[in-house]
Amino acid sequence: MKKILALILAACMAFSLAACGSAPVEADSVPSSQPEASQPVSSEEPGSEPAESDLAYVKGNGKMIIGYTTYEPMNYTDASGEFTGFDTELAKAVCEKLGVEPEFVEINWETKEVELNAKSIDCIWNGLTINDERRATMELTDPYVLNAQVVVMKSGAEYDGTASLVGKTVCAEAGSAGETTIAGDEGLAQADYISKDVQTACLMEVAAGTCDAAVLDLTLANAMIGEGTDYAGLAIMERLAVEDYGVAFRKGSDICAAVNGVFDELTADGTLGALAEKYNLDLAQ
Repeated sequence: MKKILALILAACMAFSLAACGSAPVEADSVPSSQPEASQPVSSEEPGSEPAESDLAYVKGNGKMIIGYTTYEPMNYTDASGEFTGFDTELAKAVCEKLGVEPEFVEINWETKEVELNAKSIDCIWNGLTINDERRATMELTDPYVLNAQVVVMKSGAEYDGTASLVGKTVCAEAGSAGETTIAGDEGLAQADYISKDVQTACLMEVAAGTCDAAVLDLTLANAMIGEGTDYAGLAIMERLAVEDYGVAFRKGSDICAAVNGVFDELTADGTLGALAEKYNLDLAQ
């Protein structure tokens, strides 16, 4: 009898152990083969190629999209209907050297950097003044043309320095060096400021008598006012700030160095000097 009871107990124990061995395991106790959420997985495969350069991007498109505003003598349409100008001709010469076609797109000067970074354009080539603020956000070429900001008024108007414009109306192109000059000048800062979309609109305001003075680029003033021009009744009263022009590309763009190299070539072969003489401009030193 004792043997029979022992056998029965042994059988029960074996059954119990087998049942425990087949019990389901909690899901949380299974090691996961997936990476934890706190450990992001790189989207780049080891050994993958770096991002395409800006120069390669432009060459891949076969063209350089050049942002400009109507600004004689830099970019404008002449009396015969031809789109021309110093910057227009220079950009064409540079693009030929780089092996791409130039495509000129008229832009709003105030939103030029937005369009550049959005790749609506590849550069801003339109008498752009070089300054530290622009160097911080864009890649700028070496200086290539000398410029200044000037006060333009009707010939014969009373002018005794910018202090004489306190309380009067003064205009400049929005986002331009002229606007910056007005804000930084003690006398001009106390004038009634009016912003315009383009510099030529400032000349129209002064000629019409709706503005007392305009602050704009010497290069444009030399080309558009005085005897034999549409604005023969206007005159330059004073030069306020001497500055240099450069071409702007996206920050970090390798096109900038390539264009600087072409500038050196065009200086050496006399092309740049001939263009400056043609458009009555002074090259940067």
